[in-house]
Amino acid sequence: MIYNSLNFIVLFPFVFLLFHAIPAQFGRMRGVYLLLVSYLLYIQWRPAYALVLLGVTAVTWLTALLVPLTRHPKRLLALGVTLALLPLFFFKYLDFAGEAVSRALAMIGLQFHLNGLNWAIPVGISFFTLQALGYLWDVYCGRQEAEHDFLAYALFVSFFPCILAGPICRAPSLLPQLKETCRPFDPGKATEGLRMLLWGMFMKVVVADRVALYVDTVLGSYVNYTGMTCLAASLLYSVQIYSDFAGYSLMAAGVGRLLGFDLPDNFRRPYFAVSVTDFWRRWHISLSTWLKDYIYIPLGGNRCPKLRSYWNVLVTFLVSGIWHGANWTFVVWGLLHGISQVIEKMMGQQKCNYGWLGRSVKTAITFLFVTFAWIFFRMPTLSDACNVITRIFDTSLQKTIYSPGGTATLYMLLAVGLMVVKDTVGEAFGEKRLPFHSGRRMVRWISYLAVLVLILLCGVFSSDQFIYANF
Repeated sequence: MIYNSLNFIVLFPFVFLLFHAIPAQFGRMRGVYLLLVSYLLYIQWRPAYALVLLGVTAVTWLTALLVPLTRHPKRLLALGVTLALLPLFFFKYLDFAGEAVSRALAMIGLQFHLNGLNWAIPVGISFFTLQALGYLWDVYCGRQEAEHDFLAYALFVSFFPCILAGPICRAPSLLPQLKETCRPFDPGKATEGLRMLLWGMFMKVVVADRVALYVDTVLGSYVNYTGMTCLAASLLYSVQIYSDFAGYSLMAAGVGRLLGFDLPDNFRRPYFAVSVTDFWRRWHISLSTWLKDYIYIPLGGNRCPKLRSYWNVLVTFLVSGIWHGANWTFVVWGLLHGISQVIEKMMGQQKCNYGWLGRSVKTAITFLFVTFAWIFFRMPTLSDACNVITRIFDTSLQKTIYSPGGTATLYMLLAVGLMVVKDTVGEAFGEKRLPFHSGRRMVRWISYLAVLVLILLCGVFSSDQFIYANF
């Protein structure tokens, strides 16, 4: 469900009211109701996608049940993982693999072409596949008992607040909550959920979508703009992707709170990170912890010789890049983050022990590096990314900065400024010092109304998609 769409505004109140209208003692019925809602909302994208979701769910559920019973659990695990990954490969990576093979064969005079299915990628397939594989690995390692209730497990994989773009949830934390739907309505959680929805909506429609108007105009035809304008657009893309994805994650958690569930935090002010390693402790936390627990640690983590641990970091972030998309731009983006972390480990720079000035300098350097890497993430080809970078560093180009004029620039700067102030206060003094959490009711309600007015006046409602929904 797209949270900034009219469908959400109309449908979710009914979903919420009907869920809490089911008596708490009928917890099983509540679970079935949420499963039905999750599949109905997913089917609205394309009915056939639900078959892929159901297939991945059934394969991982059955494999997890059989793993403790078989004499060869590793073989069964490998089979289950392979079958669960097949849809992801065929829909998302077959075209990329076919193109790579075609280019390799063309070098020796052979012709080969294979049409992929990347034009019909099921929505959220990367997210629900990783969530299901995490559950399967937890069962294999003994961290989670195999779930015998198929309906409860199917709800875990398809839970509608997070199936579109995460967060990627863990079975030990979410499955018990989904099975305990008999809990009564919690006004405190509901209030917190509404706060999350309000600020998440601000981040999405006021910050991300308004900044996107500038970024898409410039980077969509960068050859027509100066290097300074490309630099401004690149910096603003860092703002756009953060506010877009963090806004979505916040709204997803808010929807979960309204229904009585605690979804994991996915962002902790990542642009205040003092290193790239620290950045990944704050950015897309559910993915970074998934990669750490299911890729990095099984490879040996840092409990091995240094060279091997550096290799483990590179492989982990290569996987991260490929997970984001079947394109060489994502491979380069992942490797840039992996190489930078290896360098930080070699120099002992994962943390900052240089006081407030040193922290400020390291934060600025980290932000600039992350912004540089985002250029590869944003542009459609490596050639386009390199051309943008070349224009930024070409001093011979005119040094004027494009401005859309009118109120567009004012609204954009106001939105970005408010978000920066909010994150700065939260980083320096904690979230509880913000007006949203004030002990004075008047202050809280004034802040709620102010944000709501800004959403209505400055929000861009023509864009109804989230960046990470494409992954």
